[in-house]
Amino acid sequence: MAAATPSPSPATRAEQFAGLSVAIVTPFKDGRIDEPRLKEQIDFQAAAGTTCICPVGTTGESPTLTHEEHDRVIAESIQAAAGRLLVMPGTGSNSTAEALRLSKHAAKEGADAVLVVGPYYNRPTQQGIYEHYKAIAEAIDIPVCVYNIPSRTGRNIEPETIQRLAEIPGIDLLKEATGSMDQASQVIGTTNLTVLSGDDSMTLPLLSIGGRGVVSVVGNLVPADMKALLAAFDAGDLAAARCWHHKLFSLCRDLLGLASNPIPIKAAMQMAGRDTGEVRLPLVPLDDASRQRLEAVVNAYGPVPQG
Repeated sequence: MAAATPSPSPATRAEQFAGLSVAIVTPFKDGRIDEPRLKEQIDFQAAAGTTCICPVGTTGESPTLTHEEHDRVIAESIQAAAGRLLVMPGTGSNSTAEALRLSKHAAKEGADAVLVVGPYYNRPTQQGIYEHYKAIAEAIDIPVCVYNIPSRTGRNIEPETIQRLAEIPGIDLLKEATGSMDQASQVIGTTNLTVLSGDDSMTLPLLSIGGRGVVSVVGNLVPADMKALLAAFDAGDLAAARCWHHKLFSLCRDLLGLASNPIPIKAAMQMAGRDTGEVRLPLVPLDDASRQRLEAVVNAYGPVPQG
């Protein structure tokens, strides 16, 4: 006798964020934020039909922004989006007080959610991580996205902690960047959080176990192609989704593997005629050999939208 098929999972908690979110870069010019270029990038994403933008995250070089600059990029991104796409700015910190301040500011400015990276460097216990997110969720009235990226923070947010966090009203999303399908499966199978991939190249595998989208770096360059992968999967066309995955793979690999993010994506955008300026120290531009390799990958990929 054949085993009964399990019932499908119910809709996740923040389905409005399903699809393509793009972790946008912060443009600089002569050491200052290039506000016209920031607006251009947001207009580009709106025209591409991107679901959500995520400013001032890792890709947005948030660690090198002053507090005033961080606040200003949040406000200007929301203003430029003008309701055409959702805005989920990065508001994390290893100081709970600072994460609270940033999250309250984002909510006041009209953000649709906040993206809160796990506390880094000071390596809190799992209980400390839980209390950190609980304090933020209780202080604002917009969704909180837990961002788990232990390769940068030095501390994994364990599945059991995420399960506890999912019980807190307002904690509705997870940006999953552990690279562990075992951990992702445990979270997706036991919560109704809206789980988004934090690694472009892991998007299709995560979708296959119940993920609902991606917070993308490569989407800065080719948002339509990442949207095509997501649309093919949603339509049940797994062959097409696999084709898009393999087409995007080498680009995703080199955009994240040649140097620390966002060094390669800023270089690739410059190659495509969408220059967003320099990176800030301690980040430095690609060396000549890496730049040549990236240029070869971009050229081999095929046409990308031009500035």
